[in-house]
Order: sequence, then structure tokens, then C-alpha cells
Amino acid sequence: MNQKEKFIQTITEGYTFKGESFVIGGAMLDGKTMEGLHVKVPLSTLNRHGLIAGATGTGKTKSLQVMAEQLSEKGIPVLLMDLKGDLSGLAKPSPGHPKIDERMQKIGLAFTPQGFPVEMLSLTGKEGVQLRATVSEFGPILLSRILDLNDTQGGIVAVLFKYADDKKLPLVDLKDFKELIKWATGEGKKEFQAEYGRLSTASTGSILRKIVELEQQGADIFFGEPSFDINDLMRIDDQGRGIISIIRLTDIQDKPKLFSTFMLQLLAEIYAKMPEQGDADRPELIFFIDEAHLIFRNASKALLEQIEAIVKLIRSKGVGIYFVTQNPRDIPDEVLAQLGLKIQHALRAFTAKDRKAIKLTAQNFPVTEFYNTDEVLTSLGIGEALVSVLGRKGRPTPLAATLMRAPMSRMDILEDDELEEIIEQSKLRKKYSQAIDKKTAYEILKEKIEKAEEEKEEQQKQRLEKKKKEEPGLIEKALKSSVGKMIIREVTRSLLGVLGLRSTYRRRRR
Repeated sequence: MNQKEKFIQTITEGYTFKGESFVIGGAMLDGKTMEGLHVKVPLSTLNRHGLIAGATGTGKTKSLQVMAEQLSEKGIPVLLMDLKGDLSGLAKPSPGHPKIDERMQKIGLAFTPQGFPVEMLSLTGKEGVQLRATVSEFGPILLSRILDLNDTQGGIVAVLFKYADDKKLPLVDLKDFKELIKWATGEGKKEFQAEYGRLSTASTGSILRKIVELEQQGADIFFGEPSFDINDLMRIDDQGRGIISIIRLTDIQDKPKLFSTFMLQLLAEIYAKMPEQGDADRPELIFFIDEAHLIFRNASKALLEQIEAIVKLIRSKGVGIYFVTQNPRDIPDEVLAQLGLKIQHALRAFTAKDRKAIKLTAQNFPVTEFYNTDEVLTSLGIGEALVSVLGRKGRPTPLAATLMRAPMSRMDILEDDELEEIIEQSKLRKKYSQAIDKKTAYEILKEKIEKAEEEKEEQQKQRLEKKKKEEPGLIEKALKSSVGKMIIREVTRSLLGVLGLRSTYRRRRR
């Protein structure tokens, strides 16, 4: 058996799965695509997470698009976090191109242009259905980690949440939480301390400053009601295709804390509400995070620990998380170790440091006799990638240099009128467009503070009136007092003394 025959046998056996799967491209050897030798992804291991990486312009976003299309066709809902705004084209069919036809012919696949069911979502409500969540849904632990609080400050947040629960104070937005801090350290201080202990004003001041920082990144828009129902991410259209929900984040690229806040809350909500599924034949939801380096670049240690914990646990709920970034080094090792599927596009080596990093990246892939992995990583063309997935029994499949299939949808952004049309047709827009401003902790505590201030004013007024009534009897009281008696005695002495002098003066004159 020669090298080519051995390669064909290895790929055929390695990428044959018992359950459902889909094709993402054709296997390559020595730079040539083997027609009909397909690289597939099994549905059963998609909840083991994954990575799509590569230098700018190598085709990683198109690989994400291909994955989303294939998942939707299989009836699996998809959630995309789109920071660059270039994934909206999924809604419209590809116009086609001779190069696309050539690529698909090499792979041995038919090309059928089509659009997919898309839902546009937004954290600000500018270019999609408004997403919101309440402070209560975050909970004290997640909120403390997002605010990057120390243990003492985190303990205070936990106590404040407990007080709000006990007193039936709804914590919906950030102004609710700020008003709660103001109450617990101000007018309601005695009541709070009696049951929950004293709060350090230095710590509460620090917490307030962190909340203001979060507000400045737009979180005041995100926190509120109606909160988003995660079941709306799990929808299937009339044709049995999974809905692709695209969260457009183009307007918050410069607000990484808000981005991280939302992502963690959403994952935590999904984990908390979805039932345990274990290792099923297909996932319930696949979550793609484009430009993932923005999450980890400014993340605190606590935030990284939270992400790592969620990545480890959420797969049991049938949810797969896929990070899309320029370099695997952008992902912390603890998270990278959890990623089963890897689609690695070309990396560029401009410096000795880059070459060293490429050698380390090559070590993340299964050992193969068919490629010199670190050399292939720098020689891959646009739309080509090294692929390894989790196959039978959770073992990595043989490494395959792959010519990725072309997206069936448009590889470009939608025009403004096309985008507006999709937003107008959304079945969720009416449900989430109008913010609900019901009576929450802010209003309840505001009333308490105002009532306390009114009571103080009334008490002060009563004291003044009482003082005025008492003023006319002050002289009489003074006369009756020992001090008054002393004053009378001295006045009397003075008067008698004057009278005595006058009497002496009259006698002398006589």
C-alpha cells in the first residue's frame, strides 16, 4: 500500500461515524484535494466544544459560516456573537461565483445557494431585538466576579442580595442595586445592621464605583425587563431548520466588560435552566464566539475561572461553545484543553517568536505521518485548514489538511434595507421591544427614604412648635429656679444698696 492509498484509508476510517454527521470539506495530501474524500463532523461530539483559529484573511469566519449553515440544516439552533458585523449574510443565498464552483467540484459536493432562518439580536436594541437581563438573574457570585470584587466586597454583595430576597425587593436594573446600597448605609442603616450586621462604607463605596464603571460601558441599557428567555434561542423553523440567532455587537467593540458580562450571564442562564442531557446523539444548541480574544484580553482571574468552569460543565446540557480567534494562544490553556474540535487556518511567521509559537501550536494536533504540521500551518491557502474532531469514544480523528467547502449563503454583509426587513419580520421583536418599568427596589426604597425624611422634618417641626409654646413661661420658671432666686437676691441687694445711699445723702443735706 503506497502513501496515497494509506492516507485515503486512514481518512475514510477516521471520519466514518455511526450517527449523523455533516461534511465541512475535502481532505488534502501534498497540496492536492482528494475528490470524494470528505472530512466530516459528527453531531454526537459537538457538545465537546471547539476552536476555529487563523490569521486575518485566511477564511476562519467563512468556516464559522459553513458550520452554522450545516448545523441549521440538521435542525440544530445556533447562536453567533458577531463583533464585526459580517455574519448577517447568512440570511440570503450566495450569488455564486466560478471560484466557488471550482472549489466545490474539487471536494466533490454540489453547490446549492440558499439563505437560512436568521434572528437579529442586540444588546442596545439598535440593530436587532433588544436583549435584557435582571440583576437578580445574575446573582451575587456572578455579579461580584464581573465587577472584579475582592472576597470582602463579594460578601457584602451576597448579604445585600439576601436582604433584597427577605424584604421582597425586586433587583431588576443597576439603579435598584445602587439604591439598595444607599438605603443599607443611610436611612435604613439601623434596620439593616440589626439583622445583617454592619457594612463597611469603604467597601460599599468601592462597589458603587465599580457599578458606575460598568454603567459607562452601556450596562444600564442591558439590565432590565423583560429579560430574554433562553428558550427563544432553541427554535426550529417550519422547514425543520435550526434558527441562527446573531447577536450583533458592532456597537460595543470598545466595551469588553459589557461583552463579557452578557456572555457569562447568558451561559450561566443556559446552564441553570437547561436539563441535564449527558452524551446525546445531537446537541441542543451551538454557541459561536467570534473575536474571542476580546473576552480574555482584559479578563480578571475570577472571570477566567468562571469561564473555565462553565465550559467544563455546560456540555452536559447539550451545549457546545466554539471560540473563533486569530491564534490559539488567545485562549487560556485551561479553556483550550477543553476544546475537542479544531479548525486551524494558516498562521503567519514574521519573527522568531512567531515561529516558536507555530511549533507549539503544531503540538496541539494529533501526531501524523502524512504532514509536517508546523510547515503546513504556514503554507495553507485561503479557505484551507488543518482539522481534527472528536470521533468514536471521544478520541481525536486523524489530522486532515482540508479544503473547506464554500458557504451556501452570502459571503458579505446585508444592505441596510435587507437588515431592516429581517428585523421587521422578527417574531420576537414585539415580545422584547418595549421595556417594562414596574415597581422595583429603586421605587420601594426611594419611597422609604422619602418617608423617613418626611418623618424627620415632622419631628423637627414639632420640636420647634413645642419650644415656641414654652417660651412665655421661661421667665417664671427662671424665677422659681435656684438660679432665678439667686438673681432676685442680687437684684434686691442692688436695689437696697441704692436706696440706702439715697437715704444717707438726704440726711447729710439736712
